Amino acid sequence: MVGNFHMPPTGYGPGSQPLGEDGKELEYMPMPQDMRAYTLHIPEIEVGETHAPALTLLSEIARACEAAAKGGGSQQFDLSGLDEANRALIAETMGEGEVSVRMHGIPAVAAQESVFAGVWGLKGAGLDAVEVGPVPAMAFARAFAPRKAAGGLATPLKPGVVNAPPLIVELNDKSANFTAGDVPHVVNLTLLPHTEEDLMWLESAMGQGSVDILSRGYGNCRVTATATAHVWRVQFFNSMDVPILDTFEVTAMPEVALAAQEDLLDSAERIVEVLEALR
Repeated sequence: MVGNFHMPPTGYGPGSQPLGEDGKELEYMPMPQDMRAYTLHIPEIEVGETHAPALTLLSEIARACEAAAKGGGSQQFDLSGLDEANRALIAETMGEGEVSVRMHGIPAVAAQESVFAGVWGLKGAGLDAVEVGPVPAMAFARAFAPRKAAGGLATPLKPGVVNAPPLIVELNDKSANFTAGDVPHVVNLTLLPHTEEDLMWLESAMGQGSVDILSRGYGNCRVTATATAHVWRVQFFNSMDVPILDTFEVTAMPEVALAAQEDLLDSAERIVEVLEALR
């Protein structure tokens, strides 16, 4: 038996409606466009015997990536002893990736991930180095050193603060009982009712730590340490910098900030590919 057949409605879709009084077409919000992808980059430097120190260092960095992927811990390589030519080859090979880390304190240290995930360039007073690891080790060591002390529940309540105080109780409890290896505890502010005053109060109550991480990929992810042990603020923004997710995480380091085991293994292979091309 043949069922009833209905023709699709007409008069819909692009171009089916008259233009507005101003004669302009309807403008839509622009959608996200490009995302960075890795492509093999060969330094545009004529490599000779004088570049042996840089080539040796790159081989050591590749081995360090493989070791870190297998749980071998971070390794740091001092660049201060390289001459200008070798330093230039290292810089050209490393390039600039999507993740940057600011570690406040004395001395303040800036880390920039290279195009090889898990390979970081470190700059600071008296420091010029490359570090291999999921995230710079100093980011763990300095994270919760307070730049702005945590007020906790003693933070004065202001009009408009409604749902924030119970969240502080939850976060402080998870912080006090956290042990290495625990599953991260996440408080998703995006899914919870809150006011702007709640967010401001939470920031004062949790304090401000000494590590800021920015990942620029398909949009941005900003990870900031609070002055409360093991508590991080993790915020995601789309490519138009509109917030789409806002959370607190109780963990040693948010996973989004870490180079994964697979990333480190890929980096080891890619550095070897570059070395083979240079030689």
